Amino acid sequence: MHRESRSSPSELQLLLLRFLLVQHRWAVVGGWRDEIRRRASQRGLTAEQRLEAGGPRRRRLEAGDQRGRAATPGAGQAHHGGAESRTAGCRQTGKAHTEATKQQEVKLPTDSPQNQSTWRHPRRGNNAALPSPALMAPPSPPPATTLFKHLVLLFLLAAAAGASAAAPEEEFTEELLLRPLPDRKALAHFYFRSSTPPAASIGRHHHLFPKAISQLVKKYHISELELSFTQGRWNYEQWGGFDPMSTSNAKPPGVELWAVFDLPLSEIDATWKNLTHTLSGLFCASINFLESSTSFSAPRWGFKSNEGNLRYGALPREAVCTENLTPWLKLLPCRDKAGIASLLYRPSIYKGYYYSQKLKLRSSQSLGIILDQTLTVVLQPNTINGKQLHSSHGQLQPSWSMRHLFNRKLSGKCLVSKSSRVFIEVDKGIVDKINRSGSDLSWNNEFFVLSNGPDRLIKDLINLEVQSSSIYEYDVSNYSEEKPFDVGITWKLPLIWSCTPSPFHVSRFLMGSGNERGSIALSFISTNLHKKIFGSPNDCSIKAFIFQIVPWYVKVYYHSLEIFIDGNRKTVSDVVDKIHVTPSEDKLLPGTLEMLLRFPCSMQSATLTLDFDKGFLLIDEYPPDANQGFDIPSALISFPEFNSARNFPETDPLLGSPLLENFQVVVKSYTEVLLVPLTTPDFSMPYNVITFTCTILALYFGSLLNALRRRIGEEERELKKTVVIVKKRSLLASICYRKFVDELF
Repeated sequence: MHRESRSSPSELQLLLLRFLLVQHRWAVVGGWRDEIRRRASQRGLTAEQRLEAGGPRRRRLEAGDQRGRAATPGAGQAHHGGAESRTAGCRQTGKAHTEATKQQEVKLPTDSPQNQSTWRHPRRGNNAALPSPALMAPPSPPPATTLFKHLVLLFLLAAAAGASAAAPEEEFTEELLLRPLPDRKALAHFYFRSSTPPAASIGRHHHLFPKAISQLVKKYHISELELSFTQGRWNYEQWGGFDPMSTSNAKPPGVELWAVFDLPLSEIDATWKNLTHTLSGLFCASINFLESSTSFSAPRWGFKSNEGNLRYGALPREAVCTENLTPWLKLLPCRDKAGIASLLYRPSIYKGYYYSQKLKLRSSQSLGIILDQTLTVVLQPNTINGKQLHSSHGQLQPSWSMRHLFNRKLSGKCLVSKSSRVFIEVDKGIVDKINRSGSDLSWNNEFFVLSNGPDRLIKDLINLEVQSSSIYEYDVSNYSEEKPFDVGITWKLPLIWSCTPSPFHVSRFLMGSGNERGSIALSFISTNLHKKIFGSPNDCSIKAFIFQIVPWYVKVYYHSLEIFIDGNRKTVSDVVDKIHVTPSEDKLLPGTLEMLLRFPCSMQSATLTLDFDKGFLLIDEYPPDANQGFDIPSALISFPEFNSARNFPETDPLLGSPLLENFQVVVKSYTEVLLVPLTTPDFSMPYNVITFTCTILALYFGSLLNALRRRIGEEERELKKTVVIVKKRSLLASICYRKFVDELF
């Protein structure tokens, strides 16, 4: 899983290297300090004593200095004279200074060659002896033994760094799977894996792995977690229900969250509530609604085998939009700026028939943390030339390419990814048609042609002789901005095929009418898949697990369970092998149903029914738009005896492809979300009452105030004044008119 590291040493090794360098520097400084102290202690010795203490090199320097002074006796006098003239100003600073400097005078012994000439040192006085050239020479380097010790330590450090180079490091891989669907659509499945070794080997720092996820795992002690955002419903009949793609990536509408904690049972519920708030802020969603105890459950074995440390919750009505995709992309090292993630053009992927983004992580002390991010979309491809193509045999499948699906081209891999691959999968139905026609299954055959030749052809074998499907592999690292990658498929002949279904087509619906009671029905219709896999034995049976959560306001009577097989009523003990029921509590807990059913292989259809009563809620307990109805989350149906595994004998553990490695899961299906209508009050009644009441009060108080404030006598006087003014104005107008007429004629 992990490859050899070629990056820099770990943090601990860098600290050790820094410590050794500091120790070496202090050793060097200590050697200089010891040498200076030793020479300072020799200043009071005679020339013969200094020569004896200084060694051969010191004796050679002293002998050369004495020969130079004997050859030029005036040089010393000139030197000392200049020195004394330069310090003349210092001798004139006062008597106190002179006395202080006299105490610092140093006289050489009489046997020294410099006893006849003294000079004034600025701090030592006039008669300070001239330092010997031997004393002014730079000190010798530290002993070779000290350097050798530090070189040995550095060598050991380099060996430790080389040994740790084989330690696991963080990795990132990106892959994309494209597949044509029988109903003229195209499936695109994006897969990203980020892994980090245990925290003891890398500390708290990360280079590729998202730090937010690492902190999430450590803070809440998460062993496993899966979070999905889904828009639309997977069509098990048209898009398949047995292959690993539909089994592991078909999710219920809305938000689904489940987590396994490595904590005591008494702390799990509180940790779950904190986790929902953290994920809500991280992914800009209303996941915090799962905090309430009425929104999550603790399944035992119907959903996933556990020891009571698993919590499950779903929000069927949660909408999915780009604000959920953006934080999901931020967990990738290159985000959507480079690599396969650059194909995620929002208008293209959100206009599809199905959209599901998922985040799944696993954590352990031995493997570290593995984060899988997947995004599955079903798109309606636009034909390359903009119109439907026909041949003499009928209508062709729409031809498409990556650029026409996503309106983007792939300009190379993410630079930090270990591998970047694109797969085009041809379903088993297409392979069977091509084999029957006698054509080879190359990338350019009788029925279709790929725009680029693949780097490798991977064949999925049901057994050693029968081929199930084919996968064409492309390495994105072979392409760049100058040579962008754009692969597509062009159909030559019309082809009709079907995907492998699950053992049963499962559907769920409501029965009954009214606002008091009803029934939930679960229908199983056999697809006879067991005959293709196990043959046609008469005494065999097929197991099916059912996991169902029911809100507390839908009061299910579990004793009313009825089972009908091929129209005949059966007793519960004949079909149900194991059952676990958690009754709901009003406003506290939802109801949980877990069953293990055993159907006979000869069965063609089966129906399970449960009666329930509809509860009543307080006015503040109704969700927004309560008139639409109340959602019951999807039920999960799994078939433990059927595994949608792929066999790729040609690959050497799939050459490190995490996407193909995950093609080995148990077959399972999700049912529809049920919409239960409950008795709903008229939420507009308060508004209507307030409106009518305020209108009546306004009319009443308006009339009352008008009557109380009216003055009758004053109104009559005002009326008379108005009449007089009107009469005067009319008289004046008539006079003016007559005068105008007289002047005119």
